[in-house]
Amino acid sequence: MEELVIRDADVVDGSGGPSYRADVVVDGGRIVSIVREAAAAGCQRPKARRELDAEGLVLSPGFIDMHAHSDLALLRDPDHSAKAAQGVTLEVLGQDGLSYAPVDDRTLAEVRRAITGWNGHGDDIDFDWRSVGEYLDRLDRGIAVNAAYLIPQGTVRMLAVGWEDREATPQELDRMRQLVAEGMEQGALGMSSGLTYTPGMYAKDAELTELCRVVASYGGYYCPHHRSYGAGALQAYEEMVALTREAGCPLHLAHATMNFGVNEGRAPELLALLDEALAQGADISLDTYPYTPGCTTLVAMLPSWASEGGPEEILKRLADDETAERIRHHMEVIGADGCHGVPIEWDTIEISGTADPSLADFVGRTVAESAGLRGEAPWTTARRLLLDDRLGSTILQHVGHEENVQAIMQHAVHTGGSDGVLQGAKPHPRAYGTFPQYLGRYVRELGVLPLEECVAHLTGRPASRLRLPDRGLVREGYRADLVLFDPETVAAGATFEEPRRLPYGIPHVLIDGQFVIEDGRRTGALAGRAVRRSPM
Repeated sequence: MEELVIRDADVVDGSGGPSYRADVVVDGGRIVSIVREAAAAGCQRPKARRELDAEGLVLSPGFIDMHAHSDLALLRDPDHSAKAAQGVTLEVLGQDGLSYAPVDDRTLAEVRRAITGWNGHGDDIDFDWRSVGEYLDRLDRGIAVNAAYLIPQGTVRMLAVGWEDREATPQELDRMRQLVAEGMEQGALGMSSGLTYTPGMYAKDAELTELCRVVASYGGYYCPHHRSYGAGALQAYEEMVALTREAGCPLHLAHATMNFGVNEGRAPELLALLDEALAQGADISLDTYPYTPGCTTLVAMLPSWASEGGPEEILKRLADDETAERIRHHMEVIGADGCHGVPIEWDTIEISGTADPSLADFVGRTVAESAGLRGEAPWTTARRLLLDDRLGSTILQHVGHEENVQAIMQHAVHTGGSDGVLQGAKPHPRAYGTFPQYLGRYVRELGVLPLEECVAHLTGRPASRLRLPDRGLVREGYRADLVLFDPETVAAGATFEEPRRLPYGIPHVLIDGQFVIEDGRRTGALAGRAVRRSPM
């Protein structure tokens, strides 16, 4: 007898098609049969050792977080309710061009410093891997949800070139090609870039094109955080479309937003650009989060020239009064590339977390607010915080536009991604709320998307981009990564004031047929594993 029958569920299967009533039978980690209500009339209904009454609940595939920063969180926090409670059954890691594989001893230390604000320094982690394959093997020991990995181009450049702002030599480019090929062979699904983060941003288009050719040869995709989301955003999108078309590589645009005052109301221009490329045969998808503020590190706001050489060189420049004044002028007057070419507005920069607990008084206030309390200029406050926190501070950046958010999420190639940073005393609520926020606010309350279409954005469509042949749909033979939620009550619990509150209305989540959330509570099951690239 099979393990589980989910009885009388309203199945929204991830395809975008209409929902239907059915009994769904799970055994051996897979969906073994789906008996629709009409077909069951007059017939004996399926039985199993356990029966779950799903009356009033929607059964959908597990949600796929296309842009996650849980690279260390999955290892340090077996509970990981931040994602499991949302119904996330798969996260895509290695984002924005910076992560922890492939590395050597030197670059591991450097990347740990560079993205402390995203993942913590990692003093509580045994970094017993160096390659992509070894990192995936580490995940396979048991994690809360499944995880896939993108090769981080910035880390690859760190290994082959270092932190210098220069073109790679032919030998260095060969080394980068080799590292990308090895990562793909070991199971990565593609490559990411952070083209407003050092050292990845120092790569010219020709270099990126060559690496994308390697990715494409393995059936992967390129996921860039492109060169600007502010001034020049449309040109930056155009650059990525042209680059990947030349390389013959599928393109997935990371957190595809149109932010800052210069882009208010301009989402239709982005969508027209994408529609034209799609009509010409381009393979493009994108992800967004359903909120207006962004989230990153305070150090990311600096001009790229101030970041050349890595974290220790940044600190030296900040400590030098003359150089610090040049940095201020670039940020406040010219518009630093780290701030997307827009002069920084300190009243939009809210400190969300500090690596040093003694600096917690900054958290929850904008830089402008803290400066006012101290009776000093905002740059003085920001500089002091960067130095005292050793570049570890995270920020919320309040620069988004609701009409752009809604327009982009309706596009046919859209998928959901939290871009969730779990570090800091007051993280962005998207880390705990992205998926119920889509279902509650944007489906039920605002009607921006029909339920069936929204679920497809969060399940079937991302699984197709990832080329996963047995995930993302409620189908016989597919893996039993499933979510049951109440469409009348599902909602994000997380708010900007209380960002770690868990969602409402998601009582059950299964991964590989195991309950990781049951009756709204984390079970302790570590059913997640690394999801590797399928052979071509």
